[in-house]
This record gives sequence, structure tokens and C-alpha cells, in this order.
Amino acid sequence: MLTNQAIRNVANDLDRRWISDDYFDLIVWYETEVQIHGFQLCYDKPGRERALTWTRERGFLHTAVDSGESKPTANRTPIVVADGTFPAGQVRREFIARSGLLPAEIRELVLARIKDYEDRQSA
Repeated sequence: MLTNQAIRNVANDLDRRWISDDYFDLIVWYETEVQIHGFQLCYDKPGRERALTWTRERGFLHTAVDSGESKPTANRTPIVVADGTFPAGQVRREFIARSGLLPAEIRELVLARIKDYEDRQSA
């Protein structure tokens, strides 16, 4: 089940909230305390982690997460890189199953944006 995580404020950046479980990381950015600016939904953490990012200004971006770890002794920062098709149906089903305790405005926004992305893929 998705739960809140501690997060460090970053100077000159938007306020954010980090919610995660063993499959998802969801970062939500806020313009104000109540106005959501966008989100990044990282999914399939134990497998081939990818991310769907949506913001009001830029719309959608789908990427893979490159952990940067090529050696057990190296500790590199993960980065996002271009990726292919977003498996919207699979991610939507998993998100519905895990997001029951999220605030309604976050849950509904993420589900609506997943549907928007899926509709664009099938158009």
C-alpha cells in the first residue's frame, strides 16, 4: 500500500510529497499547498523501473530509470532516459490496487492522467 515518505525541501523548488511502496514511487509537486503542479509516477521498481511524468506546462514524458549502478562498489545517481510505450492498463490496475489510502485529489489526478495518456496512445 502506498505510504508517505520523509522528504527534504529543496531551495527554490516546488514543495513536494513522496509516496511509495515496493512497486511505485510517486512524487507530487505543488504550486501552493493545495494546487498540484505535476507528478512523477515511477513503477515496476523491482523489475525494469520506468517513470511517467506529467506537469501542467509540459504535459507527459515517459522514461526508463537508469540506476547508474554497474558495480557493487559504485554508488551513482539514477537518471531517466528515453523509453518506449507506457503500459497504461497494467500501471492503472496496479495503481488502483495500491492507492486506496491516498488523498482523493492525488488518486483521481494520477488516474485521470494515466487515462489521458492511454487515450493518446490509442488515437
